[in-house]
Amino acid sequence: MVKKNIRLEVMQAIEPKVGEFMESFLIPIEDIWQPSDFLPDPKSDNFLNDIDQLREESKELGYDFWVTMVADTITEEALPTYEAWLMDVEGINQHEGKENGWSKWVRAWTAEENRHGDVLNKYLYLSGRVNMREVEITTQHLIADGFDIGTDRDPYKNFVYTSFQELATNISHKRVGQMAKKKGNALLGKMCTIIAGDEMRHHLAYREFVKHIFGEDPSGMMLAFADMMKKKIVMPAHFLRESGGNIGTAFENFSNCAQRLGVYTAQDYIDILKKLNAYWELDAVRSLTDEAEKARDYLMKLPQRLQRISERMSFPEDQYHFKWVEANGAL
Repeated sequence: MVKKNIRLEVMQAIEPKVGEFMESFLIPIEDIWQPSDFLPDPKSDNFLNDIDQLREESKELGYDFWVTMVADTITEEALPTYEAWLMDVEGINQHEGKENGWSKWVRAWTAEENRHGDVLNKYLYLSGRVNMREVEITTQHLIADGFDIGTDRDPYKNFVYTSFQELATNISHKRVGQMAKKKGNALLGKMCTIIAGDEMRHHLAYREFVKHIFGEDPSGMMLAFADMMKKKIVMPAHFLRESGGNIGTAFENFSNCAQRLGVYTAQDYIDILKKLNAYWELDAVRSLTDEAEKARDYLMKLPQRLQRISERMSFPEDQYHFKWVEANGAL
């Protein structure tokens, strides 16, 4: 007797809806913004003046801000790793002479995401506020090192991860944009805000994928969700390192910086979990196995448990000196 591959069957059952998801949550290429919409136009007679203005506005932004900007940019630039990972997820098929709906989604999602690293990288380069060679070395390391987010090839776990992570990046980019705007940098503020908007659309899509999976395989989805939260949702750049450093050594220092700046905090992690629990209506899911019932109970109690832990957490106030940015925020 051949054992059924439930996950593959569920992915195939949902696949006919992927076209609708793409229409709802992605924007046609001809209509969406491009990096050149925000950056100085090299064909313009005002090109050099615009660069001077960009560089002048960037002077008001402090050290922690630039570290966060660099880490956000590097995370976005490591997109080849994320696409390769998702293309290997069970049920996402780019072979057999044609792409299925899921692989078309991954490619289209990648195409939208690719613009984020592009525009941020060019902004950093033009700003003159960071050591671009060190930034580029870290980016190359991150792509070469790959990552392991604890999902394996399981579509359920991968979609929990992306549902969580896309909202986390939305929060981070949005807050960076708000900080830039407050410092008088309207261009960077607008740029980060529109990137945050892309991330929100992607979050809405991935959480919808999970909702549909709950409808097809409630117990399997509940167990996958609980497993991901027990492992903790690690950031895609958790292997971050600087030149000469070991894998992951730079990430903890960056996380402390983001926490200190208020860009992404332990409280945000808890709030995202609460939002996912509510949207997926965990308390209303029916037909669960005994094991899945225990998983639901764990997930429902987890936010309160994490809240207690977060109240006891402390983060170093001392600034770690990254090679990407001089201690005074300028080169």
